[in-house]
Order: sequence, then structure tokens, then C-alpha cells
Amino acid sequence: MNPNDQLELPDYKHHTEEVRARLNELAAREVVLDTQALGRRFDSAQGPVDALVGIDIEVRKREFVSVIGPSGCGKSTLIRIIAGLDAPSSGRVCIDGTPVEGPGADRGMVFQGYTLFPWLSVKKNVMFGMKMKGLKSKAAEASALRWLELVGLSKFADHLPSQLSGGMKQRVAIARSLANEPRILLMDEPFGALDAQTRASMQNHLLQIWQSVDVTILFITHDLDEAIYLSDRIIVLGAHPGRVLEVIDVPVARPRRQEQSLTGHFLATKRRLESLIHGNGHGGDSAHPHAARAYPSLSEIPG
Repeated sequence: MNPNDQLELPDYKHHTEEVRARLNELAAREVVLDTQALGRRFDSAQGPVDALVGIDIEVRKREFVSVIGPSGCGKSTLIRIIAGLDAPSSGRVCIDGTPVEGPGADRGMVFQGYTLFPWLSVKKNVMFGMKMKGLKSKAAEASALRWLELVGLSKFADHLPSQLSGGMKQRVAIARSLANEPRILLMDEPFGALDAQTRASMQNHLLQIWQSVDVTILFITHDLDEAIYLSDRIIVLGAHPGRVLEVIDVPVARPRRQEQSLTGHFLATKRRLESLIHGNGHGGDSAHPHAARAYPSLSEIPG
């Protein structure tokens, strides 16, 4: 039995005045990412399989949203469709109201694998996208150095990726994605291959970067603590087929600190996530597939 089940915890929907004010401010921002009745069907030897059904989500400017769910819920399929690397079978994805019809510079992508060019230096890896867009070498180099300073790697600009640790490689990958000034940064379990200590460090680095840059983040993870620690909202997907079970407004105040993982609001949110993912939460498998548009209900959240 989970020891958290023995604790008396606050309602995960109960927000402090500080948290409620931030959520209301987020709700007033413009929508950057919007999916409408999004579905993805694959053919198999046993017949068609629905990986995603009726996905309706909205992500707002400079919001940090995580997507979690059990294995087979379609998290990676969803982010690949948003990135333009896969096409939906039904519905659509819009960035700033414009339908997505393939990859675009308005979306940056960071994968679990480091995807750096091993023959290029750190600086030249960050410069690559800018030069592909036609930026002159000197301007691209100056911009790359600024991004490397932001992620704390300016001293390693001339190193090869093989000379870096796993966490440092991911910081280079983040800098390379942000150097193209995307509207939204898509991250598919970027810290999944890192050890626990490095992962915690990278979470803090990411929050510092996000707070310094005008970018929206959609973050895929299987780690509940990570989702709560990083996010403004968490989209919970159910499996077979993948659909939205609930969108949770994280009741933990910002700025975030690791010790907040021991607070009642953090633990109450984690308990709710566990109940949804394991299928024993209220609504669980019977949750309405269009429950993702959480913003209209913010005024209904109890103080």
C-alpha cells in the first residue's frame, strides 16, 4: 500500500490565493497550441487500433504543461503529431490558430536521446539550425554563445558531444532547439535516461531556462513527481484508446523547490494522478474524452 494513502491530505483542487491568481492569469493568455478532436488510428494484423481518440487540449502562452499516462496511452504519438512528424487520422492541431501540416520552425523538439551531431562542436550544434535558416556565421555564432551561456555551458562551446555528460548533452539539445526561437518547445521524456541526481538538476535547469525565455513548453513524462514539480497543468491520458481523463491545475506555488515534494498539496496531487493512472480514481476509465478544456472551470475551484 502507498504510504501516502494513510495521510490526511488537502483536496488537490483546493488552491491558495497565490496559486489561484497565477492560474487565472494563465487562463487569460492567448492560446498557442490547440488540438481539436484529434485522433490517430493504426492498422495492425488484428485490425485497426485507435492510439488516440478525441484529444481536445489548449496550451497557453508561456505555460508549462506536462502529459502523463500509463504505457500505451499515446503520449509520444501525441507529441509527434504536434511536432508534425506524424499525421492525425482525424481532427487537427493548430499553432496560433494555423493548422499544422508538417514540421515547422514554430516548434522545437527535444527527445530522450540527445540527437546531437557527434562530429560538430557544442557551439556548431547550436548554430546548425540558425545557419540552415540563412543566418550569417558570425551572427549565428554570437547567438549560439548567448544560448550556451543561458544553459551554463559557455565554457564547453568548443567541446565535442562525446566529451560531455548526459545532462550537459541535453542542455545543448535544449539550447539548440531554443536558438531557433520556437513558439512552443516539445519535450518527449528528455530526462528519462538520466540518473536521479542528474535528473533533479536538469529539472531545475529547465525551470530556470523557461523563466528566462519567451517559450511555451509541452513536456511528456512518465514520472509523476517530475510532472508536478515542473508544470502549471498536467494532462492525464488513459490507455486503450488514448484519451484525456482529466486536466489538473497544479496547486503548488511557484517558484518551485525540491522540498515542496513533501507538502500536502504536492502529495494530494500525486495521489490523484496515481488513482487516475491506475484506473481507480473517480471518472477514471469513464471520464469524458473532452474534459481537457480546464480553463472555463477555474472560477469553480474552491478557495
